[in-house]
Amino acid sequence: MDCNKKRKVVLITGCSSGIGLSLAVALASDPEKSYKVYATLRTLNKKQRLLKSVTEFHRDTLDILQMDVTDRASIMSARDRVQEGRVDILVCNAGVGLMGPLEVQDSKVMKNVMEVNLFGTLQTLQAFLPDMKSRREGHILVTGSTGGLHGLPFNEVYCASKFAIEGLCESLAVLLQHFNIRMSIIECGPVNTDFMLNLQKTEIGDCALDALDSHTLSLYERFLLHCGTVFQNAAQDTEDIVKVFLDAIRSPEPAFRYFASGTVPPFAKLKTTKPDGLEYIRAMGELIFPQDHKELQQ
Repeated sequence: MDCNKKRKVVLITGCSSGIGLSLAVALASDPEKSYKVYATLRTLNKKQRLLKSVTEFHRDTLDILQMDVTDRASIMSARDRVQEGRVDILVCNAGVGLMGPLEVQDSKVMKNVMEVNLFGTLQTLQAFLPDMKSRREGHILVTGSTGGLHGLPFNEVYCASKFAIEGLCESLAVLLQHFNIRMSIIECGPVNTDFMLNLQKTEIGDCALDALDSHTLSLYERFLLHCGTVFQNAAQDTEDIVKVFLDAIRSPEPAFRYFASGTVPPFAKLKTTKPDGLEYIRAMGELIFPQDHKELQQ
């Protein structure tokens, strides 16, 4: 049998670092060479880290393509460069973050978060779904976030984009079961990747904060301290997240939703068990701003 027909063809977006890079290398390193991986990056000048992971073993299992998920022409060009003429497993991983008080966020920056996280995923799906539907097979995996399951202060725009991804994936999953296409969303919490280094974050001392009221600024400073503690104590390694992706990819009956931590996050569970929403808001406030929470209760 033709080797190319036996292999699963995988295309992954956002492979310059982090989850995308590690997943691409893990699949391309499969001892049985079960996968042909197309690792895509917005700009090829960021491919050095990926190239360092490429050995002789990966010569026929890994290709690097330029693909900007915000540019439809770039997506179509990458699709047309897949030598096998099909993609069996599509991983929508490209994403950006934004942190800071909403009042100081630039409209262009906010639009870019939506362009990458939401519309980038939408455009990628539009490009690859028709062929999957015609072949009546395929598996789509999307990098989700607990920030798409519950809101986080000072992450309003990022959470809005990830909430939208939840609705997109759930809606599509209902339809795609009629085409034998699986949809899986991997819900990630804090992860030790370059995502945080590349995060668009309003820094303390930024002149944009000069117009901000003192109370919000004080809360933002405390939120940043909280984030530092969370990432120091609770962030998962990239390898742990990749294992969840691999479990989903290798499963003969993949689930729709996977939690990277292995369990439903307590705050996500709280939203469903206490649907009026107030319990969640109080609990998140107590976690991040404990002193203020006590004062609010008085």
